[in-house]
Amino acid sequence: MKQAKLAFIIASVVALQGCVAATAVGVAAGASIATDKRSIGNLIDDQSIEIKAHARLAEHESLSDNTNLQVVSVNGSVLVVGQAPNTYLRDLAIKTLNQVDGIVQLHNQIRIGNTTSIATRTNDVWLTSKVKTALFAADNLDATNVKVVTENGEVFLMGLVKQQDANAAVEVARNLSGVNRVYKMFEIQ
Repeated sequence: MKQAKLAFIIASVVALQGCVAATAVGVAAGASIATDKRSIGNLIDDQSIEIKAHARLAEHESLSDNTNLQVVSVNGSVLVVGQAPNTYLRDLAIKTLNQVDGIVQLHNQIRIGNTTSIATRTNDVWLTSKVKTALFAADNLDATNVKVVTENGEVFLMGLVKQQDANAAVEVARNLSGVNRVYKMFEIQ
């Protein structure tokens, strides 16, 4: 009987921890939506573009097996980053993405070469977090609308921002160790 109670208590604690984590994620997502300058419709359109783009790319076995591609959409402006082993696959990826409805502008940042290692991808995730933290810590910048994408040490900054925030974000990102290059792909308001 005591073992059954103990098992129930442990299961309850584990379940509640999941609820706390889900609540925290939900609150953070809600706060992000509340401060985003895009309309709810544009947010949904961007999510739809990303989902359709990844699905279209996955339809081509040669792309899914031989490339490492990431697609990010902000207000219909789409950034595709990653690696393809040759120009044929890079061009196929771009041709495929150009068939996705809703894309206003396509930024092709696919590099020709071997796909990055897990260690490089992990470093990119860490670098993205480092850049986002530095942006939010900056006094002269509203970082709530800056999207950060990192690929192989290169940082891509996107979002709907004022010119002064765009300039400040670039300055912050370019002065961080580990950042090889910064690309600004902002939509200036």
